[in-house]
Formats: sequence, C-alpha cells, structure tokens
Amino acid sequence: QVQLVESGGTLVQPGVSLRLSCAVSGKSLDYYAIAWFRQAPGKEREGILCICARDGSTYYDDSVKGRFTVTRDEIENTVHLQMNNLKPEDTAVYYCAADPHYRPPVCVYGDASLYDHWGQGTQVTVSS
Repeated sequence: QVQLVESGGTLVQPGVSLRLSCAVSGKSLDYYAIAWFRQAPGKEREGILCICARDGSTYYDDSVKGRFTVTRDEIENTVHLQMNNLKPEDTAVYYCAADPHYRPPVCVYGDASLYDHWGQGTQVTVSS
C-alpha cells in the first residue's frame, strides 16, 4: 500500500512564497508519478502539475507555470512543491496523489482517475 501525507499549508499574504511537502511511503519516488491537485471553496478540483515516474519529468498547468516548482527528495522520499508569488486565486486545499505503476516518463496532471492514492490535503490561504 501507498500512503501520502501533505504538510506546509498556512495563511500567507499575496506575493509570499510557501513550500508544501508530500511524504510518500513505500518504494523510491522514481517508481511513482506524483500529481498535485487543488480545490477552492465552491469549485471543482483541478490538477495543476505532475512529476513523472522514472526520470522525474515535470508538467505544469499555465495557471502555475513559472511560479510553482515540484522536486523530489529521494533520501526523505518526499515530494516538495515550491510556490512563489502566491496570488489570492491560489487559495485552495492542496492534495498530492500517486500513480504507483512505474509508467514511462509521461504524466497527466489533469486526470484524477490516473492516480490511485491520495493524501488528506493541506489548506493554503492567500489573502491580504
């Protein structure tokens, strides 16, 4: 089984940076594609990025491209999401999710059905 635990969400002002973490149990991170999703109040859950199995290729939605960066810490088996220049529209519960099938290094962040395991989420609020 795979377990994921998100952490790092908090209340910040616009323009501030924040780092979220997703601790992953089980195998080494290169076995999993990891995606980040977010859900704002009253809105549908949206995929924003993924880091692929194997070589760790990354894909970002335009809404976060250039501001968010996802990385893997192989020693800690933790995926980090560095969020810079946060905007009010980034306010949401952020979830990480894992595809455990060691797929080739292409991942799709917009399709939640590809991901079998989910964390509990962490709240990010961006407000002045």
